[in-house]
Amino acid sequence: MFSTDLIEAARVSKSWPFQEAQRLAKRYPNGKTAADGSPEPVLFETGYGPSGLPHIGTFQEVLRTTLVRKAYEIVASTGGAPAPTRLVAFSDDMDGLRKVPDNVPDKALLEANLHKPLSRIPDPFGKFESFAAHNNAMLREFLDRFGFEYEFVAASERYSSGAFDDALRGVLRNDQAILDIMLPTLRAERAATYSPIMPISPSTGHVLQVPVEIVDADAGTVRFTDEDGTVIEQSALGGMAKLQWKVDFAMRWVALGVDYEMYGKDLTDTGIQSGKIARVLGGRKPEGLIYELFLDANGEKISKSKGNGLTIEEWLTYGSEESLGHYIFPNPKSAKQLHVGVIPKAVDDYWQFRAAIPDQSWDKRLGNPAWNLLNAAGEAESGAGETLPVTYALLLNLVGVLGADATDEQVWSYLGNYIDDARPEAHPALAVLVERALAYNRDFVAPTLVKRPPAANEAAALRELDARLATIDPGTSAEDIQTIVYEIGKDETFGFDTLRDWFRAQYETLLGSEQGPRMGSFIALYGIDNSRRLIAEALAR
Repeated sequence: MFSTDLIEAARVSKSWPFQEAQRLAKRYPNGKTAADGSPEPVLFETGYGPSGLPHIGTFQEVLRTTLVRKAYEIVASTGGAPAPTRLVAFSDDMDGLRKVPDNVPDKALLEANLHKPLSRIPDPFGKFESFAAHNNAMLREFLDRFGFEYEFVAASERYSSGAFDDALRGVLRNDQAILDIMLPTLRAERAATYSPIMPISPSTGHVLQVPVEIVDADAGTVRFTDEDGTVIEQSALGGMAKLQWKVDFAMRWVALGVDYEMYGKDLTDTGIQSGKIARVLGGRKPEGLIYELFLDANGEKISKSKGNGLTIEEWLTYGSEESLGHYIFPNPKSAKQLHVGVIPKAVDDYWQFRAAIPDQSWDKRLGNPAWNLLNAAGEAESGAGETLPVTYALLLNLVGVLGADATDEQVWSYLGNYIDDARPEAHPALAVLVERALAYNRDFVAPTLVKRPPAANEAAALRELDARLATIDPGTSAEDIQTIVYEIGKDETFGFDTLRDWFRAQYETLLGSEQGPRMGSFIALYGIDNSRRLIAEALAR
């Protein structure tokens, strides 16, 4: 049950998921009802084309849709009870494979099966019954890992089982009206062979883009010329045909009763034309958000076939599930670059926002990425305010000093200098990040790490730091050590124009990086004696 304060705040919140939910609530002022007047859940949908391996751009659509769904359940709640909703994750695995992705094995196998439905092409990885099944499984594995509530629907099952047959008859009956919408948007060459429905060749199994004559719409019978020149008359029902993309989009909106679906700005025109087709088919376009696309490190659009973006597995090798969600949350209408360099900040930012939740008003809380992510996972109350004893940035600095061959056991040994009960079992969230920090250091930090020799004034300041550290107790707090660091940097004797110059000198000479942690925290974590050895190595350099 939702509190009155939460519901009231949600209905006026400026946080983007709640803005979307407020707009969707206007679609059904009295709640969604079935034809017989009984209550019916509002249906959210996300679409996925399994022509390549799923990437984070695929995942983000499910995440963002889930955030809107959970916001809607609050905004449209009745008597404090969540408004009923469903989320369908739809895979368009009846689509024909147009080109072989760059990042898969056994390309010859896929080459030999071009133009067949993805669900009818062997899996080049040799693990599943089809290429689509492999890619669908990868997506579902991560969605399940994150704890999403969703219903997975495959186009191949709906087409082949006949579940879409009535909707397909509607397309056949309205063939000319759909052509009137689509043909003006197509180039002359494309328009010459365009048909809303694409039959599947009985001889090759290919999805055909050829002119189609409707023989009997109610029976679902069509006539077309096959690839070998044979005129074929066959049913378009039961998996014997596939709809063109924009027509398919509209058909499933109507067939499934979709109320909300977001998509990228590259599908803006698709949304317009599909909305018109949905009206022809007797339905209406869902509400939805048009979001900006993810870019790679070079500012280029991420492509499943190119494989130029981070995969879900790559992010989770170096960062946490929560950090991925945190990075995705803000400003969906602004493009974001997606590369390994953004992961460390995303990890620490997530935990900073999570720690702030208990002290925030509902207005601030509803705009907090961490609260929205916890709410989506059903943990808004239990997870609020939890903190990490060590930041990810500090972990990276520690393992950077330990080297590429650092081990999990070594890291936890050093953590014992800084936190109580330094065991993975006692700090499960930190244990995940220790593992990820070791991988990030091994693959991206250690190979490029260069510690420069200190300049004369920097060497003098480091000698002073070493002398001060020699006089303090090994258990001295991070804050007290930080005070010593500040005092040295402020001492005009050492000639630093700003404290920042002093901090940078320590980062570059002791840690081999341009940026770093609060040195008091690092020294407390690494240990006084070990830190003095670092200083000695820098001075000897």
